[in-house]
Amino acid sequence: MNIPFSPPHIDNAIIDEVAAALRSGWITTGPRTKLFEKKLAEYCNIQHVVCVNSASAGLELTLRWFGIGEGDEVIVPAYTYTATAEVVIHCGAKPVMVDVDDNFLINTDQVRRAITPRTKVILPVDIVGLPCDYDQLFDIVNDPAVKSQFQPANDQQCSLGRILILSDAAHSLGAYYKGKRTGAVADITVFSFHAVKNLTTAEGGAICLNLPTPFNTEDVYKELCISSLHGQSKDALAKTKAGGWRYDVTSVGYKCNMTDVAAAMGLVELTRYDQMILPRRREIFDAYNQAFSGDARFKVPTYETPDKRSSYHVFTLRVNGVTESQRDEIIFKMAQQGVAANVHFIPLPMLTAYKSFGYNIADYPNAYSQYACEISLPVYFNLTDEQVAEVIRVTKAMVSEVCGL
Repeated sequence: MNIPFSPPHIDNAIIDEVAAALRSGWITTGPRTKLFEKKLAEYCNIQHVVCVNSASAGLELTLRWFGIGEGDEVIVPAYTYTATAEVVIHCGAKPVMVDVDDNFLINTDQVRRAITPRTKVILPVDIVGLPCDYDQLFDIVNDPAVKSQFQPANDQQCSLGRILILSDAAHSLGAYYKGKRTGAVADITVFSFHAVKNLTTAEGGAICLNLPTPFNTEDVYKELCISSLHGQSKDALAKTKAGGWRYDVTSVGYKCNMTDVAAAMGLVELTRYDQMILPRRREIFDAYNQAFSGDARFKVPTYETPDKRSSYHVFTLRVNGVTESQRDEIIFKMAQQGVAANVHFIPLPMLTAYKSFGYNIADYPNAYSQYACEISLPVYFNLTDEQVAEVIRVTKAMVSEVCGL
């Protein structure tokens, strides 16, 4: 039996809709992209969503809209994918890394201690689909003592009057925090629709606007749309109107708009996401949880609490008492048995690029301890019950073989 880690969910409904987009003659940003934005906004119960070509682009576009640049600091977790921190560096600012808790989520106590007068943004990450502790983060940024340190440098920062909470929710579409879907919790939330995500558009992302007053999110939406297309005042769809060819370039923008071909995939998946995709992923999580939670060798991930419900993106199993090298050997032997596993993620301070900036994993002990024993198990819609049972069998067998446990 050969079990891949996370193949994309592609079926005839998606193929037919993509073919329809191709036959329509409209393949770049157009009616399907705008409809996908509208449907995502309805799904999240917010007013405006901007679709872009990746979550990374969405994060960077948002940081630049907020005026992040040289001398600014953005607080990020040490345990995340490189995209979370690299967009800060691209803007000329400094990622200030803090450690995580036992659920891989940013440690809010350490966030508070990391704030300085240069802090402009907190960028928490909903790792593997579990929302962060957003109420605690908002309590921090709204604390009068913290707000008094905030030094706004432009109109957006003056209007907000505090540190921005920008959620990297690449993993958590469909998750809930205190009765709200992610997308309607942080000031701004960015989703990913990369090929391995629960809902894929092959490549893609979305910026969800949930800014408080006095912001007009429609104005922010229009500004971000323009920024995502070279700063051009009209997109290709708008220019098709009679006599509508003339345009202006109002700012030096970027090129990160979503295409209608990509949006076609997303539109199909979104219609069945809650009814079909998430329930199956939940069944797989429950099967793994039942198999491993009663076994003292393993620690299972938290995916539901009274305040939170995960999107069931990745099942982050931990093997108690193993070393990093033993964990790697377990994954290697699992692959030999036909089961692909992964690790989410190598903490940033362990990577060459971030070591060169002076980050040291010794400063983030919990990030390392969670990483060193973590194995990400396959979770995807087409994974059968028979395959789930095989993943469980092989995982337990290889832990016994490698560690004698």
